[in-house]
Amino acid sequence: MRKTTKLHITLATSVAAILASSGAVQAQTVPTLDRVKSTGAITVAYRESSLPFSYLGADGQPHGFGWDICGKVVEQVKKATGRSDLKVNRQSITAQNRIPLLQNGTIDIECGSTTNNAERNKQVAFSINYFYTGTRFIVKPSSGIKSVEDLKGKRVVSTTGTSNILVLRKFNAEKSGGFTLSGAKDHSESLMLVQQDRADAFGMDDILLYGLRANLNNPSEVVIVGEPIQVEPYSIMLRKDDPAFKKLVDDTLIALIKSGEFEAIYKKWFLSPIPPKGINLNAPMSKELQLNLKELSDKPAS
Repeated sequence: MRKTTKLHITLATSVAAILASSGAVQAQTVPTLDRVKSTGAITVAYRESSLPFSYLGADGQPHGFGWDICGKVVEQVKKATGRSDLKVNRQSITAQNRIPLLQNGTIDIECGSTTNNAERNKQVAFSINYFYTGTRFIVKPSSGIKSVEDLKGKRVVSTTGTSNILVLRKFNAEKSGGFTLSGAKDHSESLMLVQQDRADAFGMDDILLYGLRANLNNPSEVVIVGEPIQVEPYSIMLRKDDPAFKKLVDDTLIALIKSGEFEAIYKKWFLSPIPPKGINLNAPMSKELQLNLKELSDKPAS
């Protein structure tokens, strides 16, 4: 038997790393529509608890505003590629892994609750903005917290990998917020920390907080407080440097907006009873979204 040397191990590891990286590079450089046409499949990402944008329903399947939009995009992908037999793969993602999974080709598109900001634009691309929200807080009514000024000396949690935790960290440093900030793995865990009195407030996009609250057995156990710290847009996330796919996605959104179908999908998820509990979020379109339905901008938050 030949003795395995350290050099052999090092060379084998290096070759494996090169092969793995070449696969990732290929996933990034082959245009999405070309890859979808050749493979006959597209992978659509969803979040498990970002209600009402993308979340698992009682049937264990993804639902939501973003998921419906993704469905419209897939319809156009079928037409553009001539693949009426297109297989749609579903992939659960988190705030932490959504960008790496897009970059390495594991997923092709994400229609969820991802903020379009300048930093992320260095890594991925975004469609026309399709929602606007701001960082607020969910707390227990007994906490005495009604604004960000009341957070001094308090324990604040946010979800790791989100823009919100960066906004809160910056606010705490620049505005002398005086609160302790920690991260949780997902929105459900962040909320649970407040429910269990292990955190005083959970800072997140207000619309997601409304969704989480509506999904509780007893929604009155928490309240949403404070003025938005920073208003930011949500967009569909795509791989960078893929103009043909971005055009298809943008054109799909524009067609939905001009036909009135976008507004109908919005009403379905934000102004009507939604599963699993049949609660109406009663969240009318913000002035920022109404304006962007005219401007059709993909401008990121700073």
